[in-house]
Amino acid sequence: MSARVTPAVDAASHLASAPGALGPAVLVCPDAPAIAARALDLLVDGLRMAIRDRGLGQVALTGGSSASALYRLLREDPRAGRVDWSRVHAWLGDERFVPFDDQDSNWGTALREWLDQPPGAAVPASNRHPIPVDEALAAGRDNHWAAARYAAEMATALPLREGLPSFDVWLLGLGTDGHILSAFPHGPALAVGQPLALGVAAPTHLEPHVARVTLAPHLLAAARSIIVMVPGVSKAAIVGECFGPRREPARLPAQMALRPNATWLLDAACAAAIQRPV
Repeated sequence: MSARVTPAVDAASHLASAPGALGPAVLVCPDAPAIAARALDLLVDGLRMAIRDRGLGQVALTGGSSASALYRLLREDPRAGRVDWSRVHAWLGDERFVPFDDQDSNWGTALREWLDQPPGAAVPASNRHPIPVDEALAAGRDNHWAAARYAAEMATALPLREGLPSFDVWLLGLGTDGHILSAFPHGPALAVGQPLALGVAAPTHLEPHVARVTLAPHLLAAARSIIVMVPGVSKAAIVGECFGPRREPARLPAQMALRPNATWLLDAACAAAIQRPV
């Protein structure tokens, strides 16, 4: 897979590594805080451009430690104040089928660490789009019901690009098994013809062992920009495989994010894995 690997040193390097026709941009950051800082730059720039061009910005959030680090900067870094958050719609790429007040809820993390704190609190309630897990649980429904409700909301509320609902910025993490979203290796989310969102059974190979709702990864093709945050030496081997010569998205779902509209933010250990055999 062709990629342009650029040290993320300053704003000039970020601009020089904008995604092109051959594959994703790769920015090498010294550590996890630097990855979060660069993700903040890209997020702010993407939302400001969307608001300028279309009046609204649409962002799909992710979960995990990378999201928490970014949320911390969104609370504390003055660069976040460059966005008119009242014009931002916040969505979710995937969710665990647990109540929002559960520590494993991705939306609950977003609420606690950002959306219910300044400046995220400026995102109006009408612009917040959680996967309706709490509603499903209260009604005695399952994750498939929640997925269908979310797909219907996306189809009516999101702008279309290439015939698909489109986010201006889509935030992703990467699992050590190569998954993105809750699209696990050889899982149902990777099948052709899947709906916009679908229920996924609880994974047995990683925690938490709870059912999920995920957006279908084929929607990444319609995103205006994708930010993949990958800190930590534990992810180096899978990064090397994802960028290797074999195209195997069924085994390595993250390869679906090796797109020209994507920027991968890697630490040095992960970036080195792209250069050496795996």
